[in-house]
Amino acid sequence: MSPHVLIVDDDPVVRDLLSRFLRTNGFEVSVLHDGTHLCERLERERPSVIVLDVMMPGTDGLRALASLRAKGDDIPVIFASARAEVPDRIAGLALGADDYVAKPFDVQELLLRIQTVLRRRGAAPAAAPEARESCRFGPFELDFASRALLRDGARVPLRDSEFVLLKVFTCHPYRVLSRVLIHDLLYADGLEYHERSLDVPIWRLRRVIEDDPSQPRFVQTVRGKGYVFVPLGDRQVDGNTAPPA
Repeated sequence: MSPHVLIVDDDPVVRDLLSRFLRTNGFEVSVLHDGTHLCERLERERPSVIVLDVMMPGTDGLRALASLRAKGDDIPVIFASARAEVPDRIAGLALGADDYVAKPFDVQELLLRIQTVLRRRGAAPAAAPEARESCRFGPFELDFASRALLRDGARVPLRDSEFVLLKVFTCHPYRVLSRVLIHDLLYADGLEYHERSLDVPIWRLRRVIEDDPSQPRFVQTVRGKGYVFVPLGDRQVDGNTAPPA
């Protein structure tokens, strides 16, 4: 069954160009002229991913996505917008977008981003429940049996993809994991690695577990080497740091 892309954009030229290009690359495509009736549309059809413009009359893309996420709908969404400054991208990702592409964009780049989002959302295993001891870090407890993340005893909303990524880190504390290794641990099926494919997943996980995602304590960046999970969250780790005794 071919992946289905819903294009939500008020520009007919963009809708037509993307529709023709994506169809020639094996996608099913449908279109919507603005975000006003996006929620109702999704009750009738469930695309694999939505390509959503930001600046539209009526309901803009930001409000449309905010409404979706408020309803608990976790459908993959890629923003495609001429508003591409850093604050705009941050605002879109903070609302729950999976990616953000600046207009004008190359259709081949958008195709790769769509494929990356679909691979990231669909290929990462859901991770079956495991009868093993929970992992505690900071105020959190990752329960492998119920596949739940608790903070001070209260359940924290966590996507399947975020659970799997957090599980990878908790299984390798104080070990610097390269981007390639993390990709291989997440997608153990030979899928091609792309250099920036972990940026959004890492950022989204940090939004869940870090008090300040811009200054992460638990999932730290080791420049030029990858990432390291620090359960104590109380110190900066470099590539040569050993676990505490």
